[in-house]
Amino acid sequence: MSPNEPPGPDAPPGGEPDQPPGAGADRAPDLAPDLAIDLAADRASERARERALAIGILDLQEGRGTVRLLDDDGIAVILGRARRIALVGASSNPGRPSFAVFRYLLMNGYECVPVNPNERDVLGQPAFRTLTEAAAATGPFDIVDVFRRSELCRPHAIEAVETGAGCLWLQLGVVNWEAAADAAAGGLSVVMNRCTAIEHRALRDRR
Repeated sequence: MSPNEPPGPDAPPGGEPDQPPGAGADRAPDLAPDLAIDLAADRASERARERALAIGILDLQEGRGTVRLLDDDGIAVILGRARRIALVGASSNPGRPSFAVFRYLLMNGYECVPVNPNERDVLGQPAFRTLTEAAAATGPFDIVDVFRRSELCRPHAIEAVETGAGCLWLQLGVVNWEAAADAAAGGLSVVMNRCTAIEHRALRDRR
């Protein structure tokens, strides 16, 4: 190849001359095996998470859960009585579902407190790093509405019990029976795989 000829598609940057297979292999560490192992582990973890969620949702739909959940009438009562709602995982990003739910509940008269260590405030409401901090600063909550991945919910259930909440509410697509059991054992009512905004709107439309 002449000096002025552009390098071919397999040539290294800068048009260096071709090398025989394996040449230069000892000049840089081979990171591919470690990377492949990490990617495989990530994929396995994601599959396990999706499988656990699917099993949890099936148990919920088929009534095989270990905890009694609020039915439609119970949800109507809790939403009618509630005044203060902590939204764990609330986001100031308008593209996030938690932002839309936060705004809806705020506009419909609820006192909403965002709990998210990555936020300073949501729609002008000061955010707290933990539910414990939020309750200490503002008082206990009628509902703890959780926007987290299912496998991350158990610590929030324990905090809800410890801070004297009335209900643990896991959002649409969020199912964790261990978290539900923790909440129920602490005297809380439990809702899973439902959206507070959707349920409230449905109740309002039926009136």
